Amino acid sequence: MNIQHGSKNNDFAKRPYHKEYYKISKKTYKQNDDKIKNRKEIEHLSYGIDYEILNELDRVMKKINIYIWCSKKQIRKLLQHYEEKQCNIDIITWHKDNVLPTANNTYLNDTEYCIFAREKGVKVYGEVATKNKFYITHTNVLDKKKYKHPTIKPLTIIKNLIINSSNEGDIILDCFSGSGTTCVGAKELNRQFIGIEIDPEYHKISLDRLNGVLANGQISFDTDINKLKE
Repeated sequence: MNIQHGSKNNDFAKRPYHKEYYKISKKTYKQNDDKIKNRKEIEHLSYGIDYEILNELDRVMKKINIYIWCSKKQIRKLLQHYEEKQCNIDIITWHKDNVLPTANNTYLNDTEYCIFAREKGVKVYGEVATKNKFYITHTNVLDKKKYKHPTIKPLTIIKNLIINSSNEGDIILDCFSGSGTTCVGAKELNRQFIGIEIDPEYHKISLDRLNGVLANGQISFDTDINKLKE
């Protein structure tokens, strides 16, 4: 959940789609309701989670077959967990070719990581066109404006992952569904889906999005308007 771009700290608080970070930070790190004043105070969010949740995710799957978007700092523990389960593991990366060109004594924050772990015997479907392990695109600013989520992933990438790891009619589970990208991809690919989202606003955006309505109330151009009238 690290979206540092090397810009000034005071610019960070002006970005409305980072309100999710404020909420989480107050609940998990701050002991009072003071406003988060700078980027350093939320860096803990990129360091990790309660990894016990991985055992629960493993439990609800028939066989381990999971994709986890993560920060660089989380990779080691995720790999360790699934190596101990003797899973086959791949690291999928999304590279953004138009991030801000400032880095503040670091490399550019132009790459997101996704750990794919599958138990022995779990097949990878799809075809050559869907099996890339790296993607190069612009940052999806338009999706952020449409659906108001700070870490939204491109639908094309998510659909490829669904194609590669499921068949039509299978159930896709996203326990942190955000603005509903996974659910939308599953719906378009004739999969069943379960999406879980703790934030009421993003939950509503997800439902609207599944019905072809943007976060600002406008009907999406890629939606069949006649279906909305039914």
